[in-house]
Amino acid sequence: MDAVTHRLVAARAGVPLGATTYYFATLDDLTAAALRYAADLSAQELGVWETALRDGTDVPTTLAELTGAYLVDRPRALTEMQLYLAAAYRPELRPAARIWADGLTDILGAHAAPEAARAAVTYLDGVLLHALTRDEPPSTPSLAATLAVILAS
Repeated sequence: MDAVTHRLVAARAGVPLGATTYYFATLDDLTAAALRYAADLSAQELGVWETALRDGTDVPTTLAELTGAYLVDRPRALTEMQLYLAAAYRPELRPAARIWADGLTDILGAHAAPEAARAAVTYLDGVLLHALTRDEPPSTPSLAATLAVILAS
């Protein structure tokens, strides 16, 4: 996030620099828009996860597989994590940052007690951060085993 500039965003988007500065007067505005966009993508992805969890026969394993598949796109996962953390410093970004966790908690509520669903999402947040800082995804069997315990509690 520290490397983001209007010039870089304009170059990557293939638009004139004036286009980014016109729509996003400050880098904070640009960051906020990026977080909202990531939140929109997360909301769409939640629909895919909800269907997979509903149609699957083993919720912990399905959830572990979905998490592993998410981590395959490391640049996206890193960007979303950085945007997620930006909300820790900027309260106005927090509603957008909560979409994923709150949405997944609601989805898991159909398969587990509310407290267990929240605990599983909290655990997955840590798993994602751990995987991104260690450059290695968690194994599906170990992730599924831990999720089974959490969701059954």
